[in-house]
Amino acid sequence: MADRLKLTLAQLNPTVGDVAANAALVRQAYLHAAGRGSDVVVTTELALSGYPPEDLIYRPAFLDLCDEHLRDLKEMTAAGGPALIVGAPVRQDGKVYNGAVVLDHGEVVARVLKQHLPNYGVFDEIRVFAVGPAQGPVRVRGVRLGILICEDMWFTDVAETLAETGAEILVIPNGSPFELDKPDQRLSHAVARVSETGLPLVYVNQVGGQDELVFDGSSFVLGADHSLRLSMAPWVAHEVDSDWTRGSDGRWTCSEQTPVPAGDRLEQIYQAMVVGLRDYVQKNGFPGVLLGLSGGIDSALSAAVAVDALGADKVHCVMMPSPYTSRDSLEDAAECARLLGCRLDEINIGPAMAAYDSMLSPFFAGRAPDITEENIQSRARGMTLMGLSNKFGAMVLSTGNKSEMSVGYATLYGDMCGGYSVLKDVYKTDVFAVSRWRNAHRPTGARGPEGMVMPERVITKPPSAELRPDQKDEDSLPPYDVLDDILFGLVEGQKSVSEVVATQNHDPATVERVWRLLNRAEYKRRQAPPGVKIGTRAFGRERRYPITNAYIGPR
Repeated sequence: MADRLKLTLAQLNPTVGDVAANAALVRQAYLHAAGRGSDVVVTTELALSGYPPEDLIYRPAFLDLCDEHLRDLKEMTAAGGPALIVGAPVRQDGKVYNGAVVLDHGEVVARVLKQHLPNYGVFDEIRVFAVGPAQGPVRVRGVRLGILICEDMWFTDVAETLAETGAEILVIPNGSPFELDKPDQRLSHAVARVSETGLPLVYVNQVGGQDELVFDGSSFVLGADHSLRLSMAPWVAHEVDSDWTRGSDGRWTCSEQTPVPAGDRLEQIYQAMVVGLRDYVQKNGFPGVLLGLSGGIDSALSAAVAVDALGADKVHCVMMPSPYTSRDSLEDAAECARLLGCRLDEINIGPAMAAYDSMLSPFFAGRAPDITEENIQSRARGMTLMGLSNKFGAMVLSTGNKSEMSVGYATLYGDMCGGYSVLKDVYKTDVFAVSRWRNAHRPTGARGPEGMVMPERVITKPPSAELRPDQKDEDSLPPYDVLDDILFGLVEGQKSVSEVVATQNHDPATVERVWRLLNRAEYKRRQAPPGVKIGTRAFGRERRYPITNAYIGPR
């Protein structure tokens, strides 16, 4: 019976569908751990296929490829290194499961199958995977490991069964996406499982971006006494060894390591945007990004995130003034680009506006200028950026925030143009707060500069689309602190108008107006680019309302 164990937590950043590259990541982590004398290596959920694989699971050829690389990994363990627990799709009895495959000494020791398949929010695993049966622990290197896969930890039954059938350490491979407060939720569930079973727990989470999801890692180990024995740095792929000793009472204890702080709320938002954008651009093979730098705060923050994610040489900014663009905006855009060290070009859209005016004036005769002309300006900018993108290959980064997208304060085929939206799930008040945070802090791993990344005036001046003389956002919308609080209640809280009025103390007419705007803008949101999920109810995968929708609901 073993009395010591070195278990390696491999916090990986796989790419969905790139099975060969994912297998190489697993192999690299395994060989590193073997060189340090590890006994067991634990990877993340579906590390081999990438997570979430979605409808790739329906393709037999894809599953064949996963099986092929799984066989290679199995053979790798025959050389006398550590055992390997790798997340992979498992075909069994004509069904496909979300599995954790235990490999050791060149053999498949066990296939553990996920029992609780999430079917809410961003998850729809029930579409592609079968529900696994209850299973007991797996003996690995003389230790009975109780393996739970991600969501299985959020319920009592799986851990309870494992404890009752002799598990000594709970091990959880994860693909748990980031959202605000999610790390605390994970820890709370882990503490509950430790309390119920009296067993220590190892939690290994994926890191990196995948479409609209971003994974923060933040892997950890809890002792049987609920103490945090180990925590891994968030937002970065790496491995950490945990050293375990069996006591005279037969219980396992992990040696304590200095915990790594997760960062405060604003740092987490910023890092999520950086990692989400970096991986979206790099995993999809774009050479860089292109964005309109208007001199406003949204484009300034988007540019800062892009430079921190990709480096200044991969970020091309374009200022596209119209007759309504202020001198302040021109100066602020230039200063943002200077502070970030990225390229800035200026393309005047005045000629495009004149051309459209000439083309359409016979049809618009007798009608006063209105939002139509404002939208034409925005679309001229969108056309300009898309033209540059098509010619040179950089992806257009749209710069709209969640407040604007909630109420439709954006132009289809104009400022909504783009392949990705950094601020899609960030309310305007958080845009201000995160901008101030970035001016005062350079996050770990950032490729941008120390110090300020935008002039203070960008943060303090009243927001404006500058599509008509002296325009301010508050001409069309409530103040952002009011708007965002109402939206948070309606979107994140799913409250009715009357509930928002009663519990958040807002003017009924204002709440009613915001509710109407929110519902009417669904058709725009369906055509918006993807963007990283930050909060609890992101537009797109997580909040899916019908466009044609006559439901009004309780007032």
